Parts: sequence; structure tokens; C-alpha cells
Amino acid sequence: MKEVNPGETTRSYAFDMWMNAPMPMVTFFKKLDVSRIVHLSRKHGLKFNMLMCWCIGRAASKVKEFYMLPVGDKFIQYDNIAVNTIVMNREGEVSSCDVPFSDNLHVFNENYLYLTRKVAESCENHDLPDSMVIGTSALARYDIDGAVGMYSGIFNNPFMIWGKYRKKWFRTTLTVSFQFHHTQMDGAHAAMFLDTLQKEINNLKTHQSI
Repeated sequence: MKEVNPGETTRSYAFDMWMNAPMPMVTFFKKLDVSRIVHLSRKHGLKFNMLMCWCIGRAASKVKEFYMLPVGDKFIQYDNIAVNTIVMNREGEVSSCDVPFSDNLHVFNENYLYLTRKVAESCENHDLPDSMVIGTSALARYDIDGAVGMYSGIFNNPFMIWGKYRKKWFRTTLTVSFQFHHTQMDGAHAAMFLDTLQKEINNLKTHQSI
């Protein structure tokens, strides 16, 4: 990771327009068809949430805007991305776990299982400050239509929230919300990411690797 001059990037105008805005976050909602994830999760004994996080990381890795993020009053360029997941720890509280993204599904799954187990047992967050982290929160027990993340003014990271998936006939859908800082990306970039996410889900294979 390194600090870059926003004026020398494609986000120059957005940096000037949105860095000091009182509410620079934008939220999109999208209904995803997650039938493929549900099928592979059951067939191969893989966690649904892990597969979702991997598809999110894979889709984000194809959009260059995800590798830049406003941090404080600086604009930071990252070499790596990670996907954060919320873990229920052994004390019945929640802890945060950053999982480094790997284009190899099996490597990502191993890291996901190891790190989430470690966080659950230790009750300590696992942070990757040198990676651009995409936050996620899965309220899988609850049937919600959507959620808008809180803007703290401290964390500008993109964030996704979803609840329980819904089955109807031969199709399973999941409504997700995607919140992003307007300095990091425009609506077109966010929409492209969500479309790419659906394609990654549709094309998901359990043997995927680099």
C-alpha cells in the first residue's frame, strides 16, 4: 500500500467533490440469484458465507477502483484486497475477521476456516491493515429486504449486507446492499461490480484456481 496523489489518478474529480461531503456514501440494492452457491455448498460441504465472500473478492479484484481508498485525508493505493466477515465468538459476542483474497478458491477456503475459527476462539479481531478490505455482514437467520450501513466518518471501506436467502421454485435469491464511498468509485463502477458478482456466482466451480 502507498499514498498517491489523487490528482494523478482517475479519481481526481471525485476526490475534490466528495472527500469533504457530510455524507459521501452511496448504497445500492440488488437481488442476486444464488442458486449455484446453495447447490455447491450442499454438494461439497462448503460454507455458503465463504463462497459468497470468495465471489465478492473475485468480482472486486476485476474492478480497479477497489484498489484505491480514501483513508483520513489521504488517498491510498493497495496491492491486495481482503474480505471481512463477522464472527460469533465463544463469548456470544461478535468479532471481526479479515480474510485475504486468493483467486484460488481452496486457498481462500482454508484461510477462511482457519482465521474465523481462530477469531471465534480468541475473541480477538483479525485485521489486515495493508489490504483494501471489503466489509460484509450476513444476517442469515433473518428475512430482511435490505440494510444501509452506518457511516462513521472513520472507515470508508465498501460494505455489503445481506439476510436470509429466499427459495421460489427452482431459484434461490438473495437481496444484498452495497455501500461505497463516492470518492473510491462512481455508480457505474458499483453497478459493474454487482453485475460481475452475479456472473462469478453463475460460473462458480469448486475446483477454481489461478
